[in-house]
Amino acid sequence: MILDHLPPPVPVERLLRLFDLPPEVTHRLWRQKFAPGNSNVYRGWFPLQDGRPTYKEGLDSGPDIAHGATRVRHGDPLTEATPLPPEAILPGWQADMACYYRAMEVLGLNLLRSIARALGLPEETFTPAFDQGISTLRLLHYPVRPAHSFIGVEADKIWTTHQGRAVDLVAAPHVDSGFITLLRQHGVSGLQALGRDGAWHDVPPRPDSLVVNFGKLLERWTGGRIKATKHRVIGAGSGEGRARHSIAFFFEPAVDALIAPINQLEGEFDPFLYGDLVWDAMMKFVEFEGLDHLRQRT
Repeated sequence: MILDHLPPPVPVERLLRLFDLPPEVTHRLWRQKFAPGNSNVYRGWFPLQDGRPTYKEGLDSGPDIAHGATRVRHGDPLTEATPLPPEAILPGWQADMACYYRAMEVLGLNLLRSIARALGLPEETFTPAFDQGISTLRLLHYPVRPAHSFIGVEADKIWTTHQGRAVDLVAAPHVDSGFITLLRQHGVSGLQALGRDGAWHDVPPRPDSLVVNFGKLLERWTGGRIKATKHRVIGAGSGEGRARHSIAFFFEPAVDALIAPINQLEGEFDPFLYGDLVWDAMMKFVEFEGLDHLRQRT
């Protein structure tokens, strides 16, 4: 789904200023996996990694970026504070992030109410689970991939054919784990969605638009009535193309939100806490590999 004619709450270029910072500044934001001296595990910066199927860098920020320290709960990496660049180095950036985050929360709530109505459910069916939600605002940079970064990666995990030529998989085919994802692309194509016909279809970037991806949680919660959006990002091949940026908002319930079947939809699954679901899902991504032991399931 694409939502058109939605001017961003702040110009996206103001958020993407983050990627102009020098390495000595961004290094302070790295997750503990990449900088053992840092305390942040789930939030923060993930750097470029050679020899892996994906090649991207970015920052994951949580609800504290918009709502302050009251949304930080110690003892669980899913509710930790977001490390941020100093205001003096990037003036106004934190305020811009807060504005964008809050706008996406409002849109997310409106969409989940619309989804409930479309399913014949009371409008507020899903909303209680999103009180104190842990939605993630992710800024992403996919640079032009240099040849050396492919070394050590199995060919079938990184190359595919598109329009008769070999291209690299910047992001392998997957579905997002949460409820919905609100994605703003920034001028460079590459995103594709898997259609009902089994073919990959381009999702071109459009000015003032958001791509809405349905997540695995939504599919499970609705008894399969709404299918998760399988998608991928392709590049142009080694050393070709242009750098790509995007801004993703993963609209997510609270860590301790109990997700249970909805009687009217006849879904069948054992109730679970959202925090356990999202942690298990994230451990499958390269940015989080090896961190499973750092959170106790509830």
